[in-house]
Amino acid sequence: MQKIQFLRTHDGVRLAYTQGGQGPTVIKAATWLSHLEHDAGSPVWGHLLNFLGARHRLVRYDERGCGLSDWRVPQLTFESWVRDLESIADAAGGERFALLGISQGAPIAIAYAVRHPERVTHLVLQGGYARGRLLRGATRQHAEEAEMMCRLAALGWGRDDPSFRQFFTTQFMPDGTPAQHAWFNELERLSTSPENAATFMHEFNTIDVMGLLPRVRCPTLVLHSRHDVRVPFEEGRLLATHIPGACLVPIESRNHLLLEHEPGWAVAQDAIAQFLPAAGARQTEGPLARLSPRQRELLELMAQGRDNLQIAASLGLSEKTVRNSVSLLFDRLGVASRAMAIVMARESGLGRSVG
Repeated sequence: MQKIQFLRTHDGVRLAYTQGGQGPTVIKAATWLSHLEHDAGSPVWGHLLNFLGARHRLVRYDERGCGLSDWRVPQLTFESWVRDLESIADAAGGERFALLGISQGAPIAIAYAVRHPERVTHLVLQGGYARGRLLRGATRQHAEEAEMMCRLAALGWGRDDPSFRQFFTTQFMPDGTPAQHAWFNELERLSTSPENAATFMHEFNTIDVMGLLPRVRCPTLVLHSRHDVRVPFEEGRLLATHIPGACLVPIESRNHLLLEHEPGWAVAQDAIAQFLPAAGARQTEGPLARLSPRQRELLELMAQGRDNLQIAASLGLSEKTVRNSVSLLFDRLGVASRAMAIVMARESGLGRSVG
């Protein structure tokens, strides 16, 4: 049985959170459709939570306005969501951890990683985006569609009849089974109020972290379904293009939330397993502890198998600058060759990005 704890945020909101498993810590940035009590054994979230919990210490929490966290809150804004993640990280994250950002959780995780680069070891973004619906297209049709979704939530979210919520369920997982659709329809009703649902979507529409993407300094894995109805594949490509050194793994799926029965989940599972540090991987110590953030970034790219030209393109540097930096890195590590540096890096848990 999971142990649910509570903390108070900077503005007095009670957030519910839980942690379990052993290994390197992963914090899942909250999304608006969550309920700690129901998610763990669900046909929609269960496989992801079990997979991560089997090899990591997983920390997750209910978003303010959702689940077991307070529903009546002073604000539901992007800034409040980032500050909530800061509160969770301070209470349960430990000194360093990986961040998982799914959908709306992706821009929140990105903002945190930029504000606290010393704490985030890896960033996994699935079905994420840097710009909200109204910033992806400035047409009248986009604006009308966004407003229609907010109105639909405000009018029908809390009804016993799930037909209003089924519209959103179909967007999140068009290829879900009837049982998965029924469970998600009920989760929507249990997870938040109609008023909060409409407010959430209004705020999602105007999220913009494009300016933060080039400032992300940790290894980043981007997973995105090619035929995602909720968040277009182009948004995943955009993340991978603008985050330095990020790797994109396209998933053959129409589902925004990857489901256990589909082939795309196996692809995502393998990519995440290769990317995140495994239980028992050695933490940064010895010569690696003396590296600057830029030198660690350089060593990470080398450990991924990238040559100097590829590293130069990833970091926006000249090849000559990279060549000189590599020589300085060898001196700092006390090694005589690139091969020796890569072995040292991989033994310390670096170089697990998918390339």
